[in-house]
Amino acid sequence: MLTLTITPRTAGGTPEADLVRATGLMPAIVYGPKQEAMSVSVPLSEMQAILRHGGESSLITLQGMGAPISALIHDIDRDPVTSVPRHADFYAVEKGAKVTLTVPLSFVGDALAAKVGANIVKVMHEIEVEAAADKLPHEIEVDISKLEALDDQIRVSDLVAPSGVEFITDADEIVALAQAPAGDEPEESAVLDMSSIEVEKKGKTETEDEA
Repeated sequence: MLTLTITPRTAGGTPEADLVRATGLMPAIVYGPKQEAMSVSVPLSEMQAILRHGGESSLITLQGMGAPISALIHDIDRDPVTSVPRHADFYAVEKGAKVTLTVPLSFVGDALAAKVGANIVKVMHEIEVEAAADKLPHEIEVDISKLEALDDQIRVSDLVAPSGVEFITDADEIVALAQAPAGDEPEESAVLDMSSIEVEKKGKTETEDEA
């Protein structure tokens, strides 16, 4: 279980948020159906560690302010230049309640189709799922070894959902496919105009007869 330390803070706008960041913390807010919205701070280093371990789609235990709170990362604001997180929204979930969110796809295996020159196109990179908060997966695996020949496809219906997880994305959506490289289509052969050839031969014969 991923854990994150939270401490209370006063929501004072940009100046206050900048002061929080200057101390190695990151401003955040926690809210939910049965959780009154509260402004908090979290250690930036802890937050970055959670994100490296797939925390954006995982249940996180927020501790340090009374009873632990089970929450999901609902939104993250990042610095547009450095991509360092600078604010987060945590959604407090009820125990046992189902939630819907997108989780990343992880492509594993080797596609045999690539050995015959096919391009392996990864059409989707995340999938929408529904599950109890404590059943949410970090990622969903896609085995591309099923792509054995040109035009083979993997659809959502081909994926295996973990126990307690339901795919919300349409089952017919294409996840990955083996596609012929551009320019590999055979060119049409030029069609000879036999009638014009025949006319030329006749013209030559008539000239020779006159001579």
